[in-house]
Amino acid sequence: MTAVEKIEEQLASLSIAKRSTLLEEPAYLLDIDISKPAQSESSRFVAVSRSNKSIRVYNKETLSFLREYNNHPGILNGVRFGHTCDSTVFSACSDGTVKCWDIRLSTQKAVQVFHGYPSNILISFDINCSDTILCAGTEKVEKDTFLVFWDARGIANCASTSKEPLGVYSESHNDDITKICFHPIKPNLVVSGSTDGLVNVFDINEDNEDDALISTCNSDSSVSFIGWSGKDYKQVYCVTHDEGFCWWDIARLDTEDPITLLHVVDVREAIRPENDSLHYLVGGLYHEKADKLFLIGGTSRGNIHLVSCSTDGLSLVGTLCGGHSAPVRSFCWNLTDESLLTGGEDAQLLLWKPGAAERALAKKASMKIASSVQKRVRVHKSSLKSRKRNFNEIAQCIKRFSVTSLWLKELLLGKTENHNLSVWLCTCNYLQPSEDHRSRMVVGNSTIINMCGLQLKTAQECFKIAMVWNSWQRS
Repeated sequence: MTAVEKIEEQLASLSIAKRSTLLEEPAYLLDIDISKPAQSESSRFVAVSRSNKSIRVYNKETLSFLREYNNHPGILNGVRFGHTCDSTVFSACSDGTVKCWDIRLSTQKAVQVFHGYPSNILISFDINCSDTILCAGTEKVEKDTFLVFWDARGIANCASTSKEPLGVYSESHNDDITKICFHPIKPNLVVSGSTDGLVNVFDINEDNEDDALISTCNSDSSVSFIGWSGKDYKQVYCVTHDEGFCWWDIARLDTEDPITLLHVVDVREAIRPENDSLHYLVGGLYHEKADKLFLIGGTSRGNIHLVSCSTDGLSLVGTLCGGHSAPVRSFCWNLTDESLLTGGEDAQLLLWKPGAAERALAKKASMKIASSVQKRVRVHKSSLKSRKRNFNEIAQCIKRFSVTSLWLKELLLGKTENHNLSVWLCTCNYLQPSEDHRSRMVVGNSTIINMCGLQLKTAQECFKIAMVWNSWQRS
């Protein structure tokens, strides 16, 4: 058995080892990271960013709760541990800041706050492997979009302080910068992905942006996930919001060979699991021991598909069932013990290990969380008079925004229980209005609007109807 076959067999044999305790007020798990261990140690902590603007830290082996940070005034966009100190955890926020906490301290106060420029809305970030440079990507405001850089040195030993940016790159992208990923072993290399379809590789040791730009790869679609792969991590890849996949070899830049290793326009068409389907992609992971790139995707019911990548195409490795009961939003692969952490819209954090055994392997019905929309629908069914009154209240608000409300009327009056619509309404806070009026999801499945059959003209309308809905829900 080859190393690749062995790894694929291990992935296919993953089983649930632990589940986090379900909270009274559940929230989507949007991003996951594990602490980086010292050479002879294993990862100790797991950090999770949640849709209720909080970060929770768990023990990695037991998934027992350790810390929570919930003083974010805006939408969270990512969570990362430092590389040189496993007790520091970072998070970017749409309020234009990146905060750093020390989980050894019991305080909610960040030990360091990195401030962007006044107009910056941060929607992605990463820190390099030496913990010296922090970089964040911004949403497009008017005609500007930036990669913002800070000096991150000295975090572990400093008191609570504030830092201003070192500078920005402003010419290489012309739309929202949705993902940033530093090179795993070279602190000067960083790759960025944007809704403009471009994936750019930079060497930040260079004096200016033009010289720093090593390569520009075009995915022909909005980028949702990026990463490094290959021997010495000389390859980059991306997943797009419409479930496409692109893979490039940057080492070929100075040769006559094409740098594109594989381009799949729609992975859902390329991968057709038996008696199942692939609805979306979450991201990718590179397995260094096997020198193999994998993609992770899933279904609306929580099944997880593991897909192997080669220059010849994609192939299904295996499917993980019985864990989640709703779409998986985030994952983190741990090479040290071959384990996988996943988080979903069912608010569950799961730890998967090869050959592990949980007391009850079947999906726990009580763990499935009905969305706030679905709960509201059940209440409306109790009284037609109440349904009409509630609809009239929200309809008046919607009318002011000139948004077609037929689909919402049908939902509120109990004529339909559109699950896709419910999912969209729960996640629509992550729709970002943009100047070019394209409906885009920064977090979540970009095709959900089409799945709902909505005829909304602009992302601004989506955003406004979300605010009206949430305001009505709280009333």
